[in-house]
Amino acid sequence: MAKDASTDDAWKAEPVEGPVDGEMAWGSDMAAQMLRRLDIPYVALTPGASYRGLHDSLVNHLGNERPEIVLCLHEEHAVAVAHGYAKATGRALAVVLHSNVGLLHGSMAMFNAWADRVPMLVLGATGPTDAAERRPWIDWLHTTQDQGALVRSFTKWDDQPGSAAAAATALMRAWKITNTAPRAPVYVNLDASWQEAPAPEGLTLPDPARHAVPAVVRPDPARLTEAARALDAARRPVILFGRGARTAGVMATRVALAERLGAPMLSDLKAGAMVPSDHPNHVGQPFNKLSPEARTVLAEADAILSLGAVDLGGVLKQGFGAEGFAGTVIHASEEAHLHRGLGQEHYDLAPIDIEFLADPDATAEDLVEALGDGARPAPALPASSTTEPPASGTLTQRDIARALKAEIGDAPVTFPALSRGWPTDLWPHREPLDFLGKDGGGGIGSGPGLTVGAALALKGSGRLVVATLGDGDTLMGINAFWTAAKYRLPLLAIIANNRSYFNDELHQESVARRRGRVEANAWVGQKLDDPAPDIAGLARAQGLGGVGPVRTQAELQAAMAEGVAAVRKGRPFLIDVWIDARQGREQAVARNTKSGV
Repeated sequence: MAKDASTDDAWKAEPVEGPVDGEMAWGSDMAAQMLRRLDIPYVALTPGASYRGLHDSLVNHLGNERPEIVLCLHEEHAVAVAHGYAKATGRALAVVLHSNVGLLHGSMAMFNAWADRVPMLVLGATGPTDAAERRPWIDWLHTTQDQGALVRSFTKWDDQPGSAAAAATALMRAWKITNTAPRAPVYVNLDASWQEAPAPEGLTLPDPARHAVPAVVRPDPARLTEAARALDAARRPVILFGRGARTAGVMATRVALAERLGAPMLSDLKAGAMVPSDHPNHVGQPFNKLSPEARTVLAEADAILSLGAVDLGGVLKQGFGAEGFAGTVIHASEEAHLHRGLGQEHYDLAPIDIEFLADPDATAEDLVEALGDGARPAPALPASSTTEPPASGTLTQRDIARALKAEIGDAPVTFPALSRGWPTDLWPHREPLDFLGKDGGGGIGSGPGLTVGAALALKGSGRLVVATLGDGDTLMGINAFWTAAKYRLPLLAIIANNRSYFNDELHQESVARRRGRVEANAWVGQKLDDPAPDIAGLARAQGLGGVGPVRTQAELQAAMAEGVAAVRKGRPFLIDVWIDARQGREQAVARNTKSGV
């Protein structure tokens, strides 16, 4: 009987048998050795014949250690696992995708990672580019002249090296590029021919110590002085916090800057926990779209400092409309290096008076130093518009949050994903790992894989990994959880199940309302009911513990106790909670009306 992973850190899901061949004898051995040299702990994959050489090298040459294979049931999940891992640790993982078909499967998740600006080394493979070496039929189907072109518009760099020697350089370059800010996935395509050919004699591998990632770019000193003076002179500066590092030290610097300026802080759900959401300077709850409180604060601002804001132009348009903001706009971001023509994830063009093409965290640190000692009082902020919904006899997300809190208490929790409408007022973000942010590209189905990746990253950390997911997101990615069961990754997935693609019901209501048509038909083609999918049953089929559907307070408390106990024992668990879709609709409509949406 296998040992429980929770009691034995040396436990491995798939230990190799027999002797390991330590000689770097084959082309693919070289690629595997480069992954080890780069100190990559895991490689997430779904197997494929185009990289059978590399797969053999990972197992029989490296012994499935450094990196260890993390097997996934779908290429999209393999990429999402690496995405979640990078969000939790700031470190890139390797992913391997089979040929053109595997790349196409994984491309949705690669777009999410691109839009979220996380590092990732994606290895591809192709049938022999030398047509004389191709097997009939399948090698022709799985060979693409320029495979990187399939994802080139949402990767930072790609290459298709023609030999083992060229691949060593390509992997070293790719690793440096993906980890240099602004970070994003890279793609290296490994030809099956040289993977399976003998390694060339005398081949030496690049030394990572001589290819270190450059230091972050710091702001220009003269422009920094100009920005510090403008902020210090401002009567009501406001700070928008976007993407940044997830460390306690950097979070403390962000807070120190706000306290020095007496500035209201706005944080974005898309970026995750960048500052404490219950700090006296924090405005309302972290937003996806601007809240009424955020609009009020922005209306009073005479200077706005954006530190890596995800969509600065969109925020200004929501806050000020066509008239625009008359005060000083200061923005720090390296995003412009990744702006392309195909996608529009560069967002609306924002008016900026002082711009730093520099690291936002380094800019915050330098601003604190430039401003010097002292602190202004916390600003007077508008009262929160969050209210308790009227009792309906059915469960809400606030019920889920309270039940979870009752079981977990003060234990540290990481939320790798939060379903729409999660009450952050009941569960504030206080530490950098409390919430990892959204999925980047809005690719539904990513939540389970991101959760598995975060659980892989945080296993043994003492933090409980809890994801609240929508039913649509879960159903699209449910078999990602099989990987958590196989590798004994403790996580709790709580499904806020309204039995509908409910966000689209709201869109259909809006369209019908504008056209004077019947809003009551919004559910047609949207409802996930009659029959409702058995999400708990699907979770159990992946090897998780699963309870549901949960419909009452008593059932919720019992399910939460069982789920938290399982996670504390090192096992993954899912709870399917049927929430009140009608109440969710009323809250969303009220929220959108107040926000002018």
